[in-house]
Amino acid sequence: MEKIRINNQKKFYEIQSINLISANILQITFVDSIPVSWGDIYVYTSGGYESTILYGYDTIYRDEGYTIYLSNDGSIYQIPIEPELVIPPAPYCPTEEELLISAKSSKKAEISSACEKAIYNGIDVTLANGTKEHFSLTEHDQLNLFGKQAQIIAGVKQLEYHADGQPCKYYSSTDMETIIQSAMWHVSYHTTYCNALNMWVKGCESVEEVNTIYYSFGENVPEIYRNDVLNAYLKQINEMTGNINDEQNIE
Repeated sequence: MEKIRINNQKKFYEIQSINLISANILQITFVDSIPVSWGDIYVYTSGGYESTILYGYDTIYRDEGYTIYLSNDGSIYQIPIEPELVIPPAPYCPTEEELLISAKSSKKAEISSACEKAIYNGIDVTLANGTKEHFSLTEHDQLNLFGKQAQIIAGVKQLEYHADGQPCKYYSSTDMETIIQSAMWHVSYHTTYCNALNMWVKGCESVEEVNTIYYSFGENVPEIYRNDVLNAYLKQINEMTGNINDEQNIE
């Protein structure tokens, strides 16, 4: 079970999970005792190795008992004010504009879910010895890899990690750098592709056009909605593989 400690305190706290839920909000679920003060958070693996440091989380954003949300920008959760319920007179027929807005909202949610799944499904990485291993890329996995990157910068030559379904083992800094770079590329590519699809959805003028959009691969995005970053990724993929295909782990 993972543990954390706060700032320079010596006490460790057992946790069930730790996740970044937004750019500035961190969610931690504790097993029993909870710290009374916050700040820099040192995360340790179940084996007792320091995996990463999360700086500046010194504000309680939201308290749900054993689940604590922290912010690193001073923000605090505000209970949303329920809007006044307005019931339209029956029968109500939505306008074409309203149908288009609804279709766009649903399509963006569909795209977001597909992008998240594609990222979480992870990557296959070929290591220096020629073996290939698979690594999932949930938000927690990404958080751990960012910690490994800090260790590499600090000069650590052997880093503990594990592939999917495999026991923890030591990876050379070279192999770990390969894993990290592959992971960063994978996440960045799918984020860029997702953004381009959303721009396409935004530009649609009919429900029929919205319904033609699906999460597949970068080349299904019309040129007008492809940004320079996506085009660069597609060019890079062409150079690496010699062709474009849609096998992007989104099944």
